[in-house]
Amino acid sequence: MPDARLFARRLAHPRPQARISGSTGAGTLLLILPLLLAGCDKQAAPPPPPAALPATVIKAVTREVPVLIEAVGRTEGSKEVEIRARVSGILEKIYFTEGSQVKAGTPLYRIDPAPFELALAEARAALAQEQARREQAGRENERLKDLAGKRAISQKEADDAGTTLKSSAATLSAAEARVREASLNLSYTSVVAPVSGVTSRSQRSEGSLVTAGNDSALLTTLSQTNPLWVRFGISDVEYQTLRDYASGKAPGTRDNAVQLVLPNGRVHPVTGKLNFAGSTVDTRLGTVQLRAEFANPDLALLPGQFVRAQVVAGMQQAILVPQTAVLQNEQGRYVWVVNAEGKAAQRTVQTGAWLGSDWIITKGLADGDTIIVDNLLKVRPGTPIQSQTPGAAPAGGTAPDNAKKPG
Repeated sequence: MPDARLFARRLAHPRPQARISGSTGAGTLLLILPLLLAGCDKQAAPPPPPAALPATVIKAVTREVPVLIEAVGRTEGSKEVEIRARVSGILEKIYFTEGSQVKAGTPLYRIDPAPFELALAEARAALAQEQARREQAGRENERLKDLAGKRAISQKEADDAGTTLKSSAATLSAAEARVREASLNLSYTSVVAPVSGVTSRSQRSEGSLVTAGNDSALLTTLSQTNPLWVRFGISDVEYQTLRDYASGKAPGTRDNAVQLVLPNGRVHPVTGKLNFAGSTVDTRLGTVQLRAEFANPDLALLPGQFVRAQVVAGMQQAILVPQTAVLQNEQGRYVWVVNAEGKAAQRTVQTGAWLGSDWIITKGLADGDTIIVDNLLKVRPGTPIQSQTPGAAPAGGTAPDNAKKPG
């Protein structure tokens, strides 16, 4: 700007050797001066304020939400049974479809019964023989007892007859036991499901020789899936929180309901309950083992799945914020809020567990705070915010894709 004014002064007071004569010089000066002065005024004008950034906002509302203790768990059958052959023989028939559900008492395998049928017939024949000997010994004992009473024979002969009778009775009992054993072995040739559940793959195929008492005796495994168990561990601090709520030191529920978050992020619709809590702390991990039970009649959960278990310890007062609105930096988690001047400000918060698609905010927000839930990548401290309600169309026309109703 000083250069322009200096140029104007030189035009008004030219040096002698550059003097402008006539009316032409004066007219030129009058035309240039207003243009220069107008240019100076235009450059000195302040820049316009930035346009307000449209963003969807929600109001923070304190409500009663559950106190959740979350841990990674794994599902397992309430009964895990190894199906083993109890007698040796050739695996003659497989009745079930691998991976299918079976009921208790359903035949699964048949081992060749012919050798066991012969053993049973032999045991029964030996039993009949011993029964005949027992009857003969009884008659002999009665006859000699009468003769001994008449002193026709010595007492020793009568005593020997009594001993023979007792020995025959014992032999008869052993023969009866062998019949029962042979009958039991024959029944073991039909392998049935001891409980209802889901079968795994068959470890042996038809025609295989299985031997009782070694590794080849394992035929398959069976998992009882209704009810299903979820086993997980929580820290000793979290376990103390659970005990505090359960003992009435803080207001809360006592039934310890358990929710599951599946691997795809969905919340399992069935709520379970704790059925076991460990009495010791694992010295290596510092955790206490817990187990929850879930009804699973339609096999919605499979044994061996990894899930997130959320134990409901009690109830608390907190604020729910959509997960997409909670960001994180090196100082921790934070949200963007709209201050009293209508500008964006960063607010550090303390979070609890997830509740559906929301974070539980335990500290950092108060009732009535205005929380920005979308367009977060463009927000900077001090940015003017054009607040919009969830689901409302922005200035451009259509509603933002990530706009949602407050939790």
